[in-house]
Amino acid sequence: MSPEQLAAVIALRDPLELAPRDIDPQDWARYREHVAEIFGALGMPLDTPGTVDTPERFLRALYDATAGYDGDAKLLAAFPSESRDAAAAAPAQIIEGPIGFAALCEHHALPFTGHAHIGYIAGDQIIGISKLTRLVRLFARRFTVQERMGEQIADTLVHLIEPRGVAVHLEASHLCTQMRGVEEPSRTTTTFWRGAFEDAELRREFLDEVRHRTR
Repeated sequence: MSPEQLAAVIALRDPLELAPRDIDPQDWARYREHVAEIFGALGMPLDTPGTVDTPERFLRALYDATAGYDGDAKLLAAFPSESRDAAAAAPAQIIEGPIGFAALCEHHALPFTGHAHIGYIAGDQIIGISKLTRLVRLFARRFTVQERMGEQIADTLVHLIEPRGVAVHLEASHLCTQMRGVEEPSRTTTTFWRGAFEDAELRREFLDEVRHRTR
């Protein structure tokens, strides 16, 4: 692992164990008033049955959509590998996906949505399959960018179970390119490789499986 990757893993340890956010009710009420002021300035009528509670609903939805900042202590559980000699065994991939996700782009606070695939080659430990979904959502439910999200997923899985290799594939549509700017629908794909996945054949096997699952 490079010094840069090690520094990234160290920086990610705390987010796995963060306590739930605690916003003072008076602060929450103040935020709600700010949201109402902004919505009103943009043209929303705030005195109709459908909009009178919109600032509160928006603030609550934003809070829920960024729950990844609360951390997820359940990710810290790992299990011994079934292989008697994982280091000597031929590489065998564990692949999970598609895992749906929705995230908020930190540039415009607009959603990008898509699917993740995660593959890894076990060392001495494995992780529960459901934990891979938790791992994706831990970093998706934040203000982020697709490139960082994939790096965080890969590096955190390396930290959690020290596998022989990790592969992460993300594909998403970004509303910031559809609702503003070029106003053009498109999909963005990013891939991330760690350890044994430097091998081109293992990458090909992983990507073939991803393509098969997303036909």
